[in-house]
Amino acid sequence: MTTIPQIMKDCRTAMEKSFEASKRELASIRTGKATASLLDTVRVEAYGQQMPLNQVGSVSAPEPRLLTVTPWDKGLVQAIEKALRESDLGLNPQSQAGVIRVPLPSLNEQRRKELVKVVHKLAEEARIGIRHARTAARDQLKKLEKTSEDDQKKAEKELQKLHDDFIGRIDELLKGKEAEIMEV
Repeated sequence: MTTIPQIMKDCRTAMEKSFEASKRELASIRTGKATASLLDTVRVEAYGQQMPLNQVGSVSAPEPRLLTVTPWDKGLVQAIEKALRESDLGLNPQSQAGVIRVPLPSLNEQRRKELVKVVHKLAEEARIGIRHARTAARDQLKKLEKTSEDDQKKAEKELQKLHDDFIGRIDELLKGKEAEIMEV
């Protein structure tokens, strides 16, 4: 038998997952600074399957405008280079002595604006995920039997407060990322 606290707990978990996913996605969007998480979305054709880059080599940021990828298997250098070139990050990697150097070009105004649009789209997807969690929880609340109308109203208010809290957190994340991108 489902209870109001159980529904609220499940809803919070779903919203938390949506928020964390959007946080990871936003971290992989390129700004002026080099971060290892920038390459988290890159997938490499290795051992007959697509693998995340961080599972075939280590990524580090020795300088603000440079990333280095050190493959664990030297035979994957070409595959990693190819994956980096074909990613939508606009990178031009060069390998030397088994290490792949990935210089980050500075962002021009047009590219910054494009990235801001991408960031807004990702934030909206997160908001949609949070709204879905709220709707699902609200539907479950309505189906509950043996609960008073007052308890249901109180739970719905809590649900709305939870929703607003997570939307606020996403907006904060968005604002920070947008400022980071537009910073010259």
